[in-house]
Amino acid sequence: VDRLWVRGGFPESLLASDDAASLRWRHSFIRSYLERDVPMFAPRLPSETIGRLWTMLAHGQGAALNQSRLASSLAVSTPAIGRYIDLLVDLLLVRRLRPWSGNVGKRLVRTPKVYIRDSGLVHALLDLERWETVLGHPVAGHSWEGFVIDNLITAAGDRRTPYYYRTEDGAEIDLVFERAGIVEMAVEIKHSTAPVVSKGFRLACETLRPNAAYLLHGGNETWPVEKGLTAVTLVDLMRRLAND
Repeated sequence: VDRLWVRGGFPESLLASDDAASLRWRHSFIRSYLERDVPMFAPRLPSETIGRLWTMLAHGQGAALNQSRLASSLAVSTPAIGRYIDLLVDLLLVRRLRPWSGNVGKRLVRTPKVYIRDSGLVHALLDLERWETVLGHPVAGHSWEGFVIDNLITAAGDRRTPYYYRTEDGAEIDLVFERAGIVEMAVEIKHSTAPVVSKGFRLACETLRPNAAYLLHGGNETWPVEKGLTAVTLVDLMRRLAND
């Protein structure tokens, strides 16, 4: 799992002979997208600016989308940032994770979070070659979060709708699955092998009352934490989603 996280899911990157060869392939992939695919799909959009935006999104992996701040940094208009991100979403390179917005009497955050979908591309855009280098970088936790979210959404299938949940007073769930209008699952994501449940997650679960709650961690074992909450590995939770 760690190798897949660091190198990403493209076969040429994942199966490369070593980390350096894997990173070279991903750098080449990024260049080819900017030099060939972006002009082909959106000839009026500047490839260099989209490349800079892509790198900025890697630095802010999993952050709430602030189009005005990105527009100011890139010296373009706010609507232009929307068009650029639309392109990256259409090319399956970026995911917008919408906030859950049901009526619970709370002041909810309404801004989508943005993730680069392939974790290997996150690391390549930041020039992080090895597992140790990734772990030592500030993006590590958010990169792991994005990696987990993308794999869980794939395993969950089309009948479940993914969201994140956050209130203005700090209650938060990294990933919520809703099915047929019911909050089916809440997932808190930690890379630590000895994870601790956050107060914000507990508060959010008290409000949403999901059918199941999971503390997903970077270890190799699954165990009950308390009534209604299970510590689980990524592979185990993917299997549970795929089999349900």
